[in-house]
Amino acid sequence: MLQGGGPRESAEMTHKMSISLERGICCGFYGAMTPNLTIRGFEIYEGFLASGDQQTLVEELRALTAATPMVQPVTPSGKKMSVRMTSLGSKGWITDRSGYRYEAQHPNGLDWPAIPDSILSIWRAVSGVDRLPDCCLMNYYAEATRMGMHQDKDEANFDWPAVSVSLGDEALFRMGNDTRGGKTDSIWLRSGDVVVMGGSARLAYHGIDRIKFGSSPLLAKGGRLNLTLRVVD
Repeated sequence: MLQGGGPRESAEMTHKMSISLERGICCGFYGAMTPNLTIRGFEIYEGFLASGDQQTLVEELRALTAATPMVQPVTPSGKKMSVRMTSLGSKGWITDRSGYRYEAQHPNGLDWPAIPDSILSIWRAVSGVDRLPDCCLMNYYAEATRMGMHQDKDEANFDWPAVSVSLGDEALFRMGNDTRGGKTDSIWLRSGDVVVMGGSARLAYHGIDRIKFGSSPLLAKGGRLNLTLRVVD
């Protein structure tokens, strides 16, 4: 998981990452601006983040979340989720016995850290919209962690896309329909892949069946870190 770091380290990491993103986008050496694959409306940018940028981003996130660490949330029914999570942005997504919702503060009472330019640059490159996200939800998947099929529907306007960034171990990503059940398709997401969920995919059910633990050296203790960017209001 993510540990340690401080404000100065975070600022330096943001600067380096932003430079890398800008160079790649302008010069064409950084991920393509059209998806490699489109499955059920899910736009998949394979290998969008280079390995060096992945490492820089993980170090930056470690510093940013030092005071707002990951927690293991519970669902409204009281069941513990297997992922651990925290957020960046003006609002963070949380779940507890009171329900699923967005809040302006971490459960410890501190404001969420701002979304850094390094992550906003990814959004700008692939989202196709001018509006910036309000929330960057961070989910950590350990060896046995999964995420059941669900919709992202706690936002006010579904016209805005959601953007997902995969870091660390490979994950089997399942894509379904706008109603529960029916035929699904799956793909292994690797570290550095980016998925855009807009249009017909915005309210499609999706989930993570399992991760391939130890498949990536990016995170020191293994596992997968997923970033999901959303416009909330």
